Amino acid sequence: MLTIAHLSDIHLGQDHRRDRGERARRRAEQVMAYLDALPGPLDAVLVTGDLADHGLAAEYEQVAEVLASRHPVLTCPGNHDVREPYRQVLLGGAAGEEGPINRLHQFPGADVLMLDSSVPGQDDGLLDGGTLDWLDTRLAAGRTDLPALIAFHHPPAELHLPMVDGIRQFGEADLAGVLRRHPRVAALLCGHSHTAAATTFAGLPLLVAPGVVSTVTLPCEGGSGISFDHPPMLAFHVLDGSGRITTHYRTVPA
Repeated sequence: MLTIAHLSDIHLGQDHRRDRGERARRRAEQVMAYLDALPGPLDAVLVTGDLADHGLAAEYEQVAEVLASRHPVLTCPGNHDVREPYRQVLLGGAAGEEGPINRLHQFPGADVLMLDSSVPGQDDGLLDGGTLDWLDTRLAAGRTDLPALIAFHHPPAELHLPMVDGIRQFGEADLAGVLRRHPRVAALLCGHSHTAAATTFAGLPLLVAPGVVSTVTLPCEGGSGISFDHPPMLAFHVLDGSGRITTHYRTVPA
């Protein structure tokens, strides 16, 4: 059994509105303190993008400090992230490295694949051809008897949130084609939408982590469509030995 915490959209930043930058850090620290204080272990903490607000190296230094944990922490980029400083500061990569940041993490009983759905200079997302080939190859290699979880930033389906649906992940038919070749995929995990949500994509669970920094609201809730008053939240995903995933959403106490 694999138990992971899933959070997203911490948006740590050097904001000229200093109170907002400090607020984002406080909320992320609140979530990480909650996870570190759990009496039991987690197999991993997944953070599905928008780690930094402006993609600056100094922001990723903050990210490294705030996400330091007794649990393994896995990340992938979002549309606010910038690949080169992300790669250099968080992954120890060399200057000048280019291309999507895709990583495979192997756990006893399951694989977790963290994909880069960001498109430099754009808010919407796409898994490019190289990333889909990488995914196809990794899913077909080695541990095909084990379930796999796939994580990225942008949801590849509409969530009925006007603020988000226009900047979701596109090219989704190509992703669906890869997924249908690999029945060991148990679920898709994403962020970007700043709301706790669950739907399906290509016949699989699509589980959306809430935003830590803010919450996007539905039209029926009224208001501006984004709230900075809701408390930070996260998801716990439990993947059992049969490959079935169960998700629990939690509000993080102050």
